[in-house]
Amino acid sequence: MRKRRLVITAAALAAGVGLIPGMAQAQPAAPDPHKATAPDDDPTAAEASGAEVFTSSEDRTVRTSAPGAKNRTAAAADSSALSVRLDSWGTSAHGMFLYSTFKGVEGPFNVTISWGDGITDTVTTTTERPLESEHSYAEVGDYTITVTATDPASNTQTTNKVAVRTKGSDFTPHTPLRLLDTRNGIGVTKGKVPANWYTSVKVTGQGSIPDNVTAVVLNLTVTNTTDSGHIIAAGSGKPMPDTSSVNYAAGETVPNLVVMPVGSDGRVNLDNIGFGSVDLIADVTGYFTPTPASGYKALTPTRFVDTREGKGAPKGQVAGQSSLGVQIAGVGGVPKGATAVSLNLTVTNPREAGHLTVHPSGQAAPTASNLNFTTGQTVANSVIVPIGPDGRIMVRNGSWQPTDVVIDVNGYYTPDSNAAYVPPLGIPTRQFDSRRDGKPLPARDYLHQKSRPGVEAYILNTTVTNTTGSGFLSVAPDPNTTEQYENGTATPPARPVASNLNWTAGKTVANLVQAHPAEGGTIAFWNQGWENIDLIIDQFGHYGTD
Repeated sequence: MRKRRLVITAAALAAGVGLIPGMAQAQPAAPDPHKATAPDDDPTAAEASGAEVFTSSEDRTVRTSAPGAKNRTAAAADSSALSVRLDSWGTSAHGMFLYSTFKGVEGPFNVTISWGDGITDTVTTTTERPLESEHSYAEVGDYTITVTATDPASNTQTTNKVAVRTKGSDFTPHTPLRLLDTRNGIGVTKGKVPANWYTSVKVTGQGSIPDNVTAVVLNLTVTNTTDSGHIIAAGSGKPMPDTSSVNYAAGETVPNLVVMPVGSDGRVNLDNIGFGSVDLIADVTGYFTPTPASGYKALTPTRFVDTREGKGAPKGQVAGQSSLGVQIAGVGGVPKGATAVSLNLTVTNPREAGHLTVHPSGQAAPTASNLNFTTGQTVANSVIVPIGPDGRIMVRNGSWQPTDVVIDVNGYYTPDSNAAYVPPLGIPTRQFDSRRDGKPLPARDYLHQKSRPGVEAYILNTTVTNTTGSGFLSVAPDPNTTEQYENGTATPPARPVASNLNWTAGKTVANLVQAHPAEGGTIAFWNQGWENIDLIIDQFGHYGTD
């Protein structure tokens, strides 16, 4: 087990969700998917902002005689001929910015930019200032940009190339597979993770996960806890963020879904921020690569299954040690070609402790779990799972006694969608914390969050804390626009039926939400309980269409 010592304040430990300093906010700060440098900034500013800059220096310039030149040898060898330096960085899921710096002659001269996808731009410029160009690729991936400048005065062509990669990555579902279990030594030396230490999960090379993976979907479970604390997940080699992924108390077994960038060594680190040791379990259900695969398509959260009412399944609890088949493809807006589904799974009225496992139809239930529960508990967890060949998923009740199951679908993955995963710039960030200004989210009320153009959905970890009663959180598109809120003409949106996380008095509960903004660009966070709560929102990336 790899370990490192963490220095954490007692106040942060007591809070259990990772406090950060900051100004109070009446509304959550808008996550900005376009924090990459604006087109009129230079590469130094781009690197300072955290963007990955791809560079080909001027000494890699290749000079040749222009077609039809009379003295081809002299022209090609002319040391005063043009040279060009190329700097490029992604501006969105599919967008690329190119900064071309020319030296050697004043010009004007003609420049041809081949973006590597069959698209070519031609412009006329000089060496007076760098040439700034933008392009949007139809598909995510690796490309080679070629810039050729033709100087008619010297009859030379100057060429340079730079290899680039889009910021966006596409999703590939993976049959649920256990990558880590500290209880029995899967993926790590057997033994609990001590307080304020970490363990590392190897992602690349496991199952069918390739080496060029950029991010991974993990169901993370903490168990055998002896005190309170929380788990922070982060790509290895990156600074530890001021966010949290799983919150726990003594004696609890708590799962949560994480969508997390993978470090350059193919690993994800899991930090135990608490007063006691814990066991950690990580099950993979999918991954992202800069290779065309499946994009994300969001849906307004829709209830597909409620065994209490007989919706989407026979009325009545799911028997212990049995499975419930759920039709996903071809139902409720999910097309038949969908490869995976994003849903919120809730168990309620369980007669005994146990767990639920969600997996594609046509396969045996894997040695993995998605949701753990105790007798009588109502608890939810997000799930991203492959869809079986017949369009169904299976929900297995691992308890020996029956339980009710509720499923709310919020999106799916399909090759027909161009909404690609874009990681947070730098590290995951805390976007909102109602504790900062001492203004909790009132009972039966909501707050709204602004979005940005080109965002299909945000990947958020929502945490509810300082609870004094029972309730649930609903996250749904808000049809009001930002302008309507600013000028006072907004009207309360319809109260959602679907839920994202459930809590009881005194509990701190977290759950991942893939939040879809309405057409006007707003998301609503509803406190469906009868008492005030504190709400924390951490952003782990987004799905971008631009």
